[in-house]
Amino acid sequence: MSTIFDEFCRETTAFINPTDCIKPLSEFPEICITTFSQNIITEFIENNNTKIIANLYSANGILPVYEIKYDDAVVNGFLALFLNLIVLPLLVVVSFMLFKGSIIMFFLLLLFLALAVLMIPGYFSQEPNEARVMVFFGKYKGTFTETGFFWVNPFMNKKKLSLRARNLDVEPIKVNDKIGNPILIGLVLVWKLKDTYKAMFEIDAQTMADNRGSGQMTVTVAGRMNAFEDFVRVQSDAALRQVAGLYAYDDNEANLDELTLRSGGDEINEQLEQKLNERLAMAGMEIVEARINYLAYAPEIAAVMLRRQQASAIISAREKIVEGAVSMVRMALHKLSEEEIVELDEEKKAAMVSNLLVVLCADEAAQPVVNTGTLNH
Repeated sequence: MSTIFDEFCRETTAFINPTDCIKPLSEFPEICITTFSQNIITEFIENNNTKIIANLYSANGILPVYEIKYDDAVVNGFLALFLNLIVLPLLVVVSFMLFKGSIIMFFLLLLFLALAVLMIPGYFSQEPNEARVMVFFGKYKGTFTETGFFWVNPFMNKKKLSLRARNLDVEPIKVNDKIGNPILIGLVLVWKLKDTYKAMFEIDAQTMADNRGSGQMTVTVAGRMNAFEDFVRVQSDAALRQVAGLYAYDDNEANLDELTLRSGGDEINEQLEQKLNERLAMAGMEIVEARINYLAYAPEIAAVMLRRQQASAIISAREKIVEGAVSMVRMALHKLSEEEIVELDEEKKAAMVSNLLVVLCADEAAQPVVNTGTLNH
């Protein structure tokens, strides 16, 4: 009896391989624990400091992959300060009393003094919406987001970041719209850090934080955030050029229903926000709001476009004036005929229509002429 396994050739390359469409995630854990019980997953999330680092797509839906955040030894700062200022000196006194004049006292004194000095770099305080990326001799250990006064391993490199929202006013840039007209367009946006790992390690934040190429690495939170802001500014410039090139500045006679930069409003802003989020996702940044705050024709065509707009406005006004004048003439002829005030032949009606249209459509006030004769003269 033969089965399908007997006919299966292991040396044949499969038509679909996971490696053809799936790329390895950087810093993805080497060991993962999975379970099919939602209750266990829920309990794990509640009892541990976790964050979502990836998503698995299956027939059952999207399955998030959780990572435990930094949970190494963190001591309350005041407790560590008590040990540093009270307990260690007390141990020195006790050692002096027990081993007075002994070489052991000398070594204990050096040991306690070294511990007191080494504990100092481990102190730090953290305010709300701040985070510290913990790196231990080059190895990422997690992100610490709790607030208060703490003490950690003094050899831990604590890279401080701000999770607060920040404004960015992008200066107007010159781009070409959909039909090739040069325009000036500016942008204002609100952004903040969302993924501290990507922000620190997916982009070259440390080099960008270099103090204007002096070779002295800026390690302050202001330096890092300014480096992130420069990255956001460059990506905002690119996204703004991309969106501006998809639409015309203003509508034209060919297609009045087409979405334009002037009339788009919220739709243009939403698309701009989407493009920005796509570009900044790799850097762990999130756009809270993005809006076009400046839109004008470039100086070289501004005068021509102004005359075009004025001409369009004049034409639209003339159309309204003529439409109203014709309506008033029609009403006048109808009233004269209905109330039998005077009987006019076609020639007289044409003359009356001509006179009324001249009076109603003229730019200046008409000069009245009094006819003292008859209607025939």
